[in-house]
Amino acid sequence: MNPLHKKSFHKKKIHPVFDAYSEFDEYTETINSLDTTLSPRIVILHRTSNPISQSGKHLGIFSGSFNPLTIAHIKLVEEARKQYHLDEILLLLAKSNVDKDVYGLPLAGRMLILKLYAETQLNISIGVSSHGRYIDKVSALKSIYPPQTDFSFIVGYDTLVRIFDSKYYKNLHEELQHLFSQCRLIAANREEADISAIQRFLSQTSIQAYRQHVDYLLLPDDYAEISSTDVRRRVENGESISHLVPPIVAEFLC
Repeated sequence: MNPLHKKSFHKKKIHPVFDAYSEFDEYTETINSLDTTLSPRIVILHRTSNPISQSGKHLGIFSGSFNPLTIAHIKLVEEARKQYHLDEILLLLAKSNVDKDVYGLPLAGRMLILKLYAETQLNISIGVSSHGRYIDKVSALKSIYPPQTDFSFIVGYDTLVRIFDSKYYKNLHEELQHLFSQCRLIAANREEADISAIQRFLSQTSIQAYRQHVDYLLLPDDYAEISSTDVRRRVENGESISHLVPPIVAEFLC
């Protein structure tokens, strides 16, 4: 069975290499323990050896589906860290992700891959969130990190658009004001939307008041065009993905 088949949720059906890692079952239990009907909660599954431990530091949060992790994700993290002087990066996977069903690699498998990658990097932590909305995530983060920690969410264009979509809020502007009183966004270009497209989107009358809370990050075109969707398609077709994903991902998917 293909490792990215939509209905493949059990580790033995995904890839036997998962059997070598006890963390897979541990992460599965942790994810199952998160109740999406209760208050937002984030569990840190891997903490960098040099985490933020005092007030006034800057945390970059990259919340994604990582299905799978690609070199574009990695480039985005590296550039955001350098350009915005981030003291720690949190790669965050949500149990309940708005508009995205769980398919492909199981959440615990994605967490395991992220953890194995983070162990080779400086200042990268891994976590899982009970909720998908950013306003809920920042609420949970405030209970984990020291007071006055600066939060910046690293997002692509499609995520940026969803953050401003009224269908996710009871009161759009009241909740957006609450969100941006607690964090900023670092918005990166994608193949379908360059920085000017992001700026045009934020110039809309209904949301232009919030563009002061959005910073920009320009990815080189050869990274901006990489997507997890294309990686999954290549795996299904038996094509090479080694140039699109870090080695740890290729180990699991090839």
